[in-house]
Amino acid sequence: MATRKKTAKNAAKKAASKKAPKYVYTWGAGKADGHGKMKELLGGKGANLAEMTLIGLPVPSGFTITTEVCTYYYDHKRTYPKVLRSQMEAGVANMEKIMGYKFGDAEGFPLLLAVRSGARDSMPGMMDTVLNLGLNDATVESLAKATDNERFAWDCYRRFIQMYGDVVLGVQKTPDEDHEPFEHVIESYKAKTYGEDIVDSELTAEDNKALVAAFKKLVLDRTGQGFPDCPWEQLEGAAGAVFSSWMNDRAIVYRRKYGIPAAWGTAVNVQAMVFGNTGSNSGSGVAFTRNPANGENELYGEFLVNAQGEDVVAGVRTPDAVAGMAEALPKAFKDLMKVRKILEKHFKDVQDVEFTIQDGKLYMLQTRNGKRTAAAALKFAADMVKEKLIDWQTAVLRNPADQLDQLLAPVFDVAEVKKATIIAKGLPAGPGAASGKIYLNADRAEAAANKGEKVLLVRVETSPEDLRGMIAAEGILTARGGVSSHAALVARQMGKVCVCGASGVDVDYENKTVKAGGQVFKEGDFLSIDGTAGTVYGGALATEPSEIITGLIHGKKASQKTEKYQNFVQLMEWCAAATKMGVRTNADTPEQVKNAVAFGAEGIGLTRTEHMFFEGDRIDAMRQMILAENEIDRKKALKKLLPHQRKDFFGIFKALDGKPATIRLLDPPLHEFLPHTKEQQMDLARTIGVKVETIMQRVHDLHEFNPMLGHRGCRLAISYPEIAEMQAQAIFEAAAQCVKKGIPVEPEVMVPLVGYARELELQVNIIHRVAEEVMAAKDVKFKYLVGTMIEVPRGAVTADEIAEHAQFFSFGTNDLTQTALGVSRDDMGSFLNSYTENDIYPKNPFASLDTTGVGQLMEIAVEKGRSVRNGIKLGICGEHGGDPDSVTFCHKLGLNYVSCSPYRVPVARLAAAQAAINDGSAPKAARKAKKKSTRKATKKAKK
Repeated sequence: MATRKKTAKNAAKKAASKKAPKYVYTWGAGKADGHGKMKELLGGKGANLAEMTLIGLPVPSGFTITTEVCTYYYDHKRTYPKVLRSQMEAGVANMEKIMGYKFGDAEGFPLLLAVRSGARDSMPGMMDTVLNLGLNDATVESLAKATDNERFAWDCYRRFIQMYGDVVLGVQKTPDEDHEPFEHVIESYKAKTYGEDIVDSELTAEDNKALVAAFKKLVLDRTGQGFPDCPWEQLEGAAGAVFSSWMNDRAIVYRRKYGIPAAWGTAVNVQAMVFGNTGSNSGSGVAFTRNPANGENELYGEFLVNAQGEDVVAGVRTPDAVAGMAEALPKAFKDLMKVRKILEKHFKDVQDVEFTIQDGKLYMLQTRNGKRTAAAALKFAADMVKEKLIDWQTAVLRNPADQLDQLLAPVFDVAEVKKATIIAKGLPAGPGAASGKIYLNADRAEAAANKGEKVLLVRVETSPEDLRGMIAAEGILTARGGVSSHAALVARQMGKVCVCGASGVDVDYENKTVKAGGQVFKEGDFLSIDGTAGTVYGGALATEPSEIITGLIHGKKASQKTEKYQNFVQLMEWCAAATKMGVRTNADTPEQVKNAVAFGAEGIGLTRTEHMFFEGDRIDAMRQMILAENEIDRKKALKKLLPHQRKDFFGIFKALDGKPATIRLLDPPLHEFLPHTKEQQMDLARTIGVKVETIMQRVHDLHEFNPMLGHRGCRLAISYPEIAEMQAQAIFEAAAQCVKKGIPVEPEVMVPLVGYARELELQVNIIHRVAEEVMAAKDVKFKYLVGTMIEVPRGAVTADEIAEHAQFFSFGTNDLTQTALGVSRDDMGSFLNSYTENDIYPKNPFASLDTTGVGQLMEIAVEKGRSVRNGIKLGICGEHGGDPDSVTFCHKLGLNYVSCSPYRVPVARLAAAQAAINDGSAPKAARKAKKKSTRKATKKAKK
């Protein structure tokens, strides 16, 4: 009977355990519970560790605690699910079985653990890591005995206490301290014992023992508690620290910049330690399967002999180039080159790997898709298509749209560089040219940038705490660290210009100075850095356009022959083949139009006619019109403006050569055209022969408490129809002039700020009447459209009524955002940071569309507009048209085009193509055309 009860109890336990959620996924010895497509649950690192295990690579055994535990941890006051401990114990037991060591073993070789984060999207350096976990006063002795290497064992123990003390126990520098407390202890010990700053690997076993004692005292002094001896207590503390680091300041700032939702959480990866610090036949490194800075097909990275991985990436020691492994550790290097080929063939993308060599044997600790500059992404994509690793659609997706403008960024003027003196050299870590005022502290750099200064962040080496300053800076310069250091890694991802490991740069934090090339520079002085060449110059150097700009816009053949230019043209051809939605430009001059067309713009989505009134003496005629007291005088002034407007429109139409041009009628309130200082008003009075008192009174009368909501847009033309008449006449006379000269023309007249159908109807009547008059007077015929901007909420929700009179809608998302949110973009700077930090605004709503709010208004307008006018043309002309996320949303809405500033046209084209490929709507005919264009481009490149 007792046996039966026991059996039933065991069965109940088994049934209960079967129902318990699985929170721990193991890998090792060629087997894994997970795989590479489980990033949502296992995070990127855990999923890829499982995947590498499954394809037979040498990965130390371990397990992943899922992202679900992170969510549970924050939902339950930082506690864990009850079943987690037993699942972790099973995970450790699996490691012990595979590795042949016991966790916490004080008799033999103890199993030591590495505890790392693993977000779904890589967040390098933003969260916490603990290595060598499991050591205490007993296990360190057994490790020394098992390895017959006392120095190695105590080196690991010293590292563990420092890392655990910092990450888990919170022993960090106070605001009045310049140095990290543990580093200060080491530096003081070295100075006292050796009289110099020796390399950590030169510390003896006795040195490390002394430092362990000093570190423990520091922990006790700072926390009031002794360092924990129990390995399981250490493991739970480390896991909790990693989960907690998901919400630390630098992780929050990073997620905000890259749009990573806080709800995703992080996984925790617990992996058996392998040791790169056992001696001269061991080492650690970080490498990319291709060069992430310029895209060259070469193993690129760094390593250190007799070091752990943190030594390489922390920037404290400048590592050796990974190519040097061929001589220092030849067998391991040969194995690494084999792994490189396997990884690229399997993942079909450039990989960023971490590895350790323990006593000559290579172990892979991580792989992830490598962060890359825009130039590298372009070359990777083009080369991998040629190598048949990926197809052309994948190549389009591999180029991040929000980084594409890096390719158009200026470089230093060649003549300036020839005259300038190089004051220091470092490693080229982030291509491009940057000049700015130097700041040695992230907070001061951010504050200066917020004031509008161009800033260079200069540090001995950067750490994740410097993230805010790195975001604010034009470029980053470090005295130490290599191309895999924190500075280099983050700079590449952000597209920042970066020079690392410039040993000739001496940074003095205390005196706020930088010494280089025999010169002393104070904070606020200018330096210039070339992240392509790795050079540093004193002062500010002038720049010149990139080779893509000179090739496309200026037609320079030398630029057109470069590989970067040809790859860019090829990418744009692929985009044209995939894109369903067109891209236009916001342009007010023929030169802007020509630039945009060179980038592939299909027309103009917005010409702001008010910009034309400020040129030359036109402003005087405009002011005369505003100051006129009756219609006759207003018409006289407008008559002076007519030829200027006509000439401008003719120049734009000619530059477009038949492409459509959406021209917005006068939009801003009239007071913006009048002078506001007494001196300016007196000058105007003398110029146009009006009493200064009259001008002052008119300025007073036109003053508006909230111009955003005042007498502007279509309201002006309803009050003063003669303004709309003059502008329509100028547009249509320019169109007639084009027709007579054989220039194709397609004008689209846009009425701004419409909220009522009747507002638009009154304007449409004027425009049609003027068009008929011009065609009759000039004896020509031309086609044109009349439409409106949807930029106030009422216009969106009554779009069906408005569509009765509109042949097209163009969403003016700048004003639509202002009126929908009740926020002025000019005034939101005072609270934007608070709103983003509190997750009210996921992003600045004036930079990236508020799709759940403003986007819903757009969706209503699209649906209602099409219900009345099936073929209505739909576009967007706010600056959101150049934001990749906003472009994707517009594609989903089914808009005909987006419009943006000329230099954002390639970004919008790429984003539109990616949206079409991702949802499978890329036109089939275009895919065939694409293959043809690729063959042509390849033949052209070979010639």
